[in-house]
Amino acid sequence: MKLDAETLKKIAHLSRLEIDEKDTDKMLRDMSNMLTFVEKLNEVNTDDVEPLTTMSHEVNALREDIAKQQLTHEEVLKNAPKKDADFFRVPKVLE
Repeated sequence: MKLDAETLKKIAHLSRLEIDEKDTDKMLRDMSNMLTFVEKLNEVNTDDVEPLTTMSHEVNALREDIAKQQLTHEEVLKNAPKKDADFFRVPKVLE
């Protein structure tokens, strides 16, 4: 798969990366090579392969989930740098 500079800029923007203009050609070559490598996976016959959810054969040892009161509301808010009655006050993240 071939990438162009415009697609690279869009990918960089979405990934929040800054790519210097002088590195654009090298980055295009590297990303094209990666995509070509990944496209080779389409050639693999996976008809008789069961889908995996994990690469490990280990099984989790789970405990019974029992809800119980660990901390009181006052204890949780006691060390909060900023609080408003019953809630934490945090800086605004989204506009």
